[in-house]
Amino acid sequence: MRLEGKVALVTGASRGIGRAVAAAYAAEGAHVVVAGRDWDPLEAAAVEIRKCGKRVLAVVVDVADRAKTKVLGDVIKEQFGRLDILVNNASMLGPRVPILEYPEEDWERVIAVNLHGPFFVIKACLPLMIPTGGGSIINVSSGVGRIGKPRWGAYAASKFALEGLTQVLAAELLPFHIRVNAVNPGGTRTGMRAAAYPEEDPLTLPTPEQVTPVFIYLASDESRDVTGKSLEARDFLGR
Repeated sequence: MRLEGKVALVTGASRGIGRAVAAAYAAEGAHVVVAGRDWDPLEAAAVEIRKCGKRVLAVVVDVADRAKTKVLGDVIKEQFGRLDILVNNASMLGPRVPILEYPEEDWERVIAVNLHGPFFVIKACLPLMIPTGGGSIINVSSGVGRIGKPRWGAYAASKFALEGLTQVLAAELLPFHIRVNAVNPGGTRTGMRAAAYPEEDPLTLPTPEQVTPVFIYLASDESRDVTGKSLEARDFLGR
């Protein structure tokens, strides 16, 4: 098991990629904290993941709420005393409309969840990660966070910013041996993807479980020298 004894936090873990990554980490031996906004789907995910035999803690949190992210850090410290892996997966799509028509309230909310959220969570978690002498932060990005496309608005802008935050943190955390990388999952069979491309046949896309290998790689000691990079999940399919 590549993650035996490690403690991982996955945000947006109620469903989709977050849930699949949390389950994959537990299967590789990690204890997992799953975080999300809605209790029922979050606890359902936790119940399923616990079948791996590892400790799974479900915590309801809105990552855009700085006070609640601080509480999240406190809970992890109380329950585990450490954190080795952080996956900033929680995000929201927002409306698919031109910038001129983009509602200001939606813009603010998407940026709050997709950019402020990872920032708040990272600040809450670093005091738990630094004492371990190493660790891995994985920020879930997007193809439109590297090449902008029409009608992706705040989602694209937030993911571009997250890529930049990844590079800044990777440089800052080198002395602490904490690596920071971004992952573009690519088109995946999720509810968010279906909302963005309703005309697309989901059966042509990989499942969330199929894109987990890159997340396991980045969480494990196999990637001990990899930091400040943007990886493609598709390059790891089948590994």
